Amino acid sequence: MNNISVDFSNILGKIKPLHGVCCAPYTISYGPNQYNIDKYFKQAHIPYCRLHDCCGTYGGAYFVDVPNIFRDFSADENDPASYDFHYTDEYIKAIQDTGCETYYRLGVTIEWGSKKYTSVVPADFDKWARICEHIIMHYNQGWADGFHYNLKYWEIWNEPENPGNVNGPSQWAGTKEEFYDLYKVASKYLKSKFPEILVGGYGSCGFYPITRDNVPKSFHSFLTFFTDFLEMAKKEDCPVDFFSWHIYTCDENEVYAHAKYVRETLDSYGFTNTESHLNEWNIGDEGHGFLRKHTMEGGSFNIAVMSLFQNCNYLDKAMYYCFSAKGGYNGFLDQNDSSIDAPWYTFVGFGELYDLGDNVKLENNGKRLYGIAAKNDEKGAIILSNYKSEDSEITLKISGIKDGSKITSELLKDKQGFLPAFEKTVNNGEEFKIILDQHQVMMLRITF
Repeated sequence: MNNISVDFSNILGKIKPLHGVCCAPYTISYGPNQYNIDKYFKQAHIPYCRLHDCCGTYGGAYFVDVPNIFRDFSADENDPASYDFHYTDEYIKAIQDTGCETYYRLGVTIEWGSKKYTSVVPADFDKWARICEHIIMHYNQGWADGFHYNLKYWEIWNEPENPGNVNGPSQWAGTKEEFYDLYKVASKYLKSKFPEILVGGYGSCGFYPITRDNVPKSFHSFLTFFTDFLEMAKKEDCPVDFFSWHIYTCDENEVYAHAKYVRETLDSYGFTNTESHLNEWNIGDEGHGFLRKHTMEGGSFNIAVMSLFQNCNYLDKAMYYCFSAKGGYNGFLDQNDSSIDAPWYTFVGFGELYDLGDNVKLENNGKRLYGIAAKNDEKGAIILSNYKSEDSEITLKISGIKDGSKITSELLKDKQGFLPAFEKTVNNGEEFKIILDQHQVMMLRITF
């Protein structure tokens, strides 16, 4: 039998911003804010929105990427007329207006085709850095009729080690040494100009060989790309305020193992103050993985992953890939009719805990059964997920509450969202039984 105990009197810290997203549900095809960023981001208290692969075929040539904003590399980088901020301004404003913070990726969208337009090596690294400087000035200092958003996180590139396909590398056409040079030039220059921002990268493809025996040979180079990068950054005294990395898997414990590897590797090279950001993650990868993203299995996986990371010191931030309006990796919206799928509601549930603020102690002896609990001065909430446990019966013990406290419970019912399950009054330290079948997610709320 599974046993879970929650002690609302034992505060462990704050709920982490683990429910960030990549991209926002927005497309210029049907008009600004067609998919209502405001509604979704406020509903789930989304803390960060990373800008990468933004808007795809529905405007990918206009948004965010350095070559989309600065279209002629031979132009004068000091002249506002050389920049086209129009659609990126609209996009970021829609995000910022919700209270969510934009996490800006300085680089390019992935290119799978036989001709590469933007993933080529910039002709002049110093000039590329100065172009990025002006993008930051536009959004943080009002340059070129800009804004004062004070965006904190500025990520240099994405997956430079991605081997791509038969058409060659999909993100960086140069050598790893050339990428290291770009990072060295840009990171040092931007940090010298804006000491208040956090500069990092590089959006690593991931570290699959540490947990899998059968991976493509090219994947093994991801490990040395990482360690060689850290060697370079240490030798050249480059700022690495955060390190970003990715993983796609159906095994929540593999995600945890990779987070542990990243943290321990950063520490071993002396980057003990560098934040670790998992800024692309989702259930599965190709094939059937795309189907799971939209199901109760995908939703219960989300809570499993966030539960593991909430109660460890290996990860600081996470961003789900992705929340584009139309995209195969978006498990929140049905790609045919844009209706809401079950996994979105798990982010709404976690967002409720994030809004409460304080993480409280939850002990759990269940195998592949997960939970997180939070509180403020007036109320508390618990979210439970049975990702892969074969035992659906749980004995739940709640303490740190007043006798006669009222508890309400809701079960996630696929596309219907959370629906009422039961209400009861409990005394401090009382035990009671609940049933949570495999792939089910439950929210419990209590008023102090």
